[in-house]
Amino acid sequence: MRWRARRRTNAAPLFLAATLAYGANVALGTAVAARLIDTRDFRWLHHALYIATCATTASATVAGFLWARPRRASRRAALALLPAAAPLAAIPYLGSRSIRHPLVALTAAPFIVAGLVRANRPDRK
Repeated sequence: MRWRARRRTNAAPLFLAATLAYGANVALGTAVAARLIDTRDFRWLHHALYIATCATTASATVAGFLWARPRRASRRAALALLPAAAPLAAIPYLGSRSIRHPLVALTAAPFIVAGLVRANRPDRK
């Protein structure tokens, strides 16, 4: 019997980028909410991180479905990440002054982490 080396998906860097963008956004939002950082002069930073999070999450999902190899592992990673799109899409409509904003934002976390884990896990048959 010949053993083939199992590889992670080659879209794994996109999944890592989505996770890092999300983590940076959560860290900044938490620091602002805890009043550790005052972002009055650079409020755009949180918005830029949100856009980066959405863009990298979409890129990782599309890459996982369309071109990444090995195909099976890539699709599983994309499927694990896909539900994060719903809370990310809802955030702009919730307002930033209520408790709903951070709660909905945090519902994306398990899916983003699951996508990263699946992208770096060897494909098992």
